[in-house]
Order: sequence, then C-alpha cells, then structure tokens
Amino acid sequence: MNTRTILAIVVVLAVAQPALAATTENDDSCEITVAPAATLLLPFFDVDFRTPEGEGETTVFTVTNVSPAPQIAHVTLWTDWTFPVLTFNLFLTGYDVQTIDLYDVIARGQVAPGGPGTSSTIDAISPNAALRGHVAYSGSEPGLNNSNPNISEGSVVPGGSCSGTNLDGKIPAEMIDALQWALTTGLYRSACGTTRVGGTHSNARGFATVDVVTDCTPALPNNPVYFSTQILFDNVLIGDYQRISNYRSIGNLAFGNPMVHIRAIPEGGPVGSVPPPDTTGLPYTFYDHYTPAHNRKMDRRVPLPSTFAARVVDDDASIRTNYVIWREGVAVGAQTASCKGTWLNSGMPIAQSIRFDEHENSTTTVPYMTCSPICSLSYPASPSAFIVSAQHSSILPRKPSTADDAGWMYLNLNNQAPGSRPSQNWVIVSMHAGEYSVDFDAAQLGNGCSAAAAAPAGEIGPAGGIFVCPPGIKCTTSATQHPYSGTNATP
Repeated sequence: MNTRTILAIVVVLAVAQPALAATTENDDSCEITVAPAATLLLPFFDVDFRTPEGEGETTVFTVTNVSPAPQIAHVTLWTDWTFPVLTFNLFLTGYDVQTIDLYDVIARGQVAPGGPGTSSTIDAISPNAALRGHVAYSGSEPGLNNSNPNISEGSVVPGGSCSGTNLDGKIPAEMIDALQWALTTGLYRSACGTTRVGGTHSNARGFATVDVVTDCTPALPNNPVYFSTQILFDNVLIGDYQRISNYRSIGNLAFGNPMVHIRAIPEGGPVGSVPPPDTTGLPYTFYDHYTPAHNRKMDRRVPLPSTFAARVVDDDASIRTNYVIWREGVAVGAQTASCKGTWLNSGMPIAQSIRFDEHENSTTTVPYMTCSPICSLSYPASPSAFIVSAQHSSILPRKPSTADDAGWMYLNLNNQAPGSRPSQNWVIVSMHAGEYSVDFDAAQLGNGCSAAAAAPAGEIGPAGGIFVCPPGIKCTTSATQHPYSGTNATP
C-alpha cells in the first residue's frame, strides 16, 4: 500500500434531469445506505497511544476499492472540534483493500507502508494475481494501474506522487508529537500556538474522512482549492471500523460497524468538473462548510440527517448503552481554516432530546438560565465528535422514574438557528454487557434533504409526518382520528 503523509499546518431526491426527461436515476437518492461511495466518514476514533501495543484502546478502519480500476483514497484525521491535523493517501489497486490501525499512526507514526508491496503503482508488482494464476475468471482481474481516466497521469508513473519513496508511510517524530498533543490537549502547537483546536481527554480522539481523489496530495478538505483540483466523484469505496478495548482489569471489548457511506450525486466526471445546475436536487452537500463560495455544491456529496431514533438499554448492572455521535461544525468558510474559528465547534447546542421508557413515559432536557453578565437560556451542548453514556450524561435526558430499563431516545441534533438548513449529524448506538458488545446505526427519522425539525417538536415522528394519502386515493378520518397530514415528499 502506497501512502503519503503530511501534518496539517495550517433530497427531495437528487434527480438527474436530462432534456425533456422526468425520471429519477436509481442511484440518485438523498438516503444514506451502505453502498459504494465517494466519501467515507469514521464518526469517532479513540486511541490510547501511551499503552504498549495490544493493550488499551484503539480504532481500526478498513477501506476497500470495489472497482477494477485503481483509486486514490485521501484520509484526513480531524480533532473533535473539527480541525484537520493529519492527512495521508492510500493508493488502492483494482479490488484492493487496506486496513489502518490508528494506534500505528498516532503512537508509532506509521501508516500503510509504501514502496514495493501489494498496492504498488508498478503493474509487475501489483496487481500480480494474473501473473500467479490466481484470477478466478477474466472479469475478476484488476485493471492496469494507469487505467483510471480520472486519476492524474503523473501520480502513477515512475517517480510520481503515488509511487516509491514519495510514499514512505513514516511520520517524522516532531509531527507525531504535535499530532498527539492536538488530539489530547487540543493544542496544535506547530500551527496554532496556544489557541485550542480540540478538547482535552486522556486518549487521542477525533474523527476521520476518506475521499476518492485524483492525486496523492497533501491538500486538506478545509481548503476550497481541494474541491476544484483534487476531489473526485466516483462511488467506488466501502469501509468499516472496529473500536477495540484491551484492558486486563475489565476484559476485552470490540465494537464494529460500517463507516458512513456518502455518495456523490450525480456520480462521475474528471476532477474540477461541474455539472449543469439542474442535474442534482441536493439542497446542500456534506462539505458545504468548505466548498468555494461560488459553487457550494461542488463536492456533490449527499448531506447527512439531523434527527434520529436511538435504542437504549441501561440497567446500571449488566447492560450499558453509549451513543457515538458525530456533528457538523458551525464554523463556516474562512473560519474552518482558522485556528481561532475552531472554538465555535467546541460546544454546539442540541435542539431537543426526549427519552421514552417501555411504558411511553418520557423525560427531556430543558434549557437553563445563565447570566454572565447578560442572562440568557443555555441549551445542552457538545463538540463535533464524542461518545456519551445514554444514562449518565448531563446533555441527555435521564430515564423516567420507573422500573423500566429499556426504551428509546429521540435526538434532534440540529445546531442551526430557526429558518436555516439543518446541520448534519450521525449517531451510532453502542451497547455492551460483560464482554459482549455491539455497534449499530441509530434509525434516521429523515434524511439530509429533509427540512429542519421544529424544536420543541409539535409532534415527534418521521420527517414527512404520518398518514400519507397517496395521489388518486380518497382518505377519510373521523373527528377522533389522526388526520392524513403526512407527505412523502422530502423535504
């Protein structure tokens, strides 16, 4: 696997509308599913880099190229306040797969090794399955490493950006130190001095993005030029993660789940290509806070939702539930590249959360008054990436005073003012009982193209409401029944 490292210094459905056509392409949807994507989101990582290898906590993720042509996956590590601190590239040959243990990256400064290996840019080295007679049939043979028309020609030639010693995979010691400080104390001393860009915690915490790109580049996604010169639009990557805890005192736990698969709509085209405005119905995109002002939808990535229904089981004795949460920052434009603007993402308000037990009793969090010196209402708040106990947290509702240990939670994580488009979020339910553990995605009550939910909500439910009366069908109700007020249009 070839890599390059650099420490950062610094729908409505999406509808393709050809002329005179009024059809929706099968792949054009604002829903988030586990399907080949142009961007993968690792919502949260947690790495205890001070313990010996094989002990403590680490996060491992895997990126797979499901296409026969080579692809370049651009990995960026962000702090929990949404500031990029490290980026490196993975050159994936056709049908290639690469696993990254973030303990290796953060503790040892080692990403996937470059040079000759299973993902070399030299065809005689990789892909080499055909040379060894290990191809099941002709349709499963990877293409040559210069067969992708969207990859820069200079990236795969001898001496190119994705080849040989240009991708040594080793981070210099001084960069490792700066990375560790940024992900634990929030102080990114090499670039931001004493200005904090992340929270304080004993482990290295943050999140990661993986984009398909045209070149093995050191560019960062918070630079608008990244979207006109580097990012591509081919839905070809899949990914998964494992969060692993190895503690002798409490035993071993492992949590795993697919990464968040974010598709490009419309798909395809070379770097910098801008489709006509009427070819996508996306109201905004995943990288909306970073794209150039003249073309805010340039990345074409489907946005993420803001409302979720998350299961909870917590009896304080044997079963515990945590939520792993990713939230889009509130810093926009030039603020996203500024050390001083990052603090805006340190404590973003949560619009509303309600907990239901098994008898439909409910509790909620309420705003509280703060006066310093002007009095105002303060709402529960959180950073961009974190893990939180569903039972023992001040930002989530406590369970009702009943004997029920299980139920579910309504989460409206929107951090925007009324009248604005909703912010993007993701929620993973993480449960463990003894040494048994599981991660799974919370149910989405809308998608990234849904309008912002009211807070407080007049009625909690799916984004389009309930009881839809389809066109051409007569629907009647009595005075005591819920009206047919729902809609299947999103938004």
